[in-house]
Amino acid sequence: MKVNVIGGEMNIHEIDEYIKYVNKKYVGRQIKQLDIIIDGEYIDLKCYFKDTDFQRAYRSADYLVNSMDKLNDAKQSEFAQKKHHKV
Repeated sequence: MKVNVIGGEMNIHEIDEYIKYVNKKYVGRQIKQLDIIIDGEYIDLKCYFKDTDFQRAYRSADYLVNSMDKLNDAKQSEFAQKKHHKV
């Protein structure tokens, strides 16, 4: 992750704390860049996220799953027998 400190200076410990904060706030998202903007007594954080790959979702009854492993044998067999269309 690239970190830019704008408008002042900050020690590495403070930067690490802001990195921990944004990682907790945006769980599951990959942060490409973090801008820490110092404005007097205030700190603004601006995050830029990496593009994520499309993840296939399977519809089973009335719920969506992202992995066939979560389905029982009957549902896995049902999906295997379906005709697949090109996206």
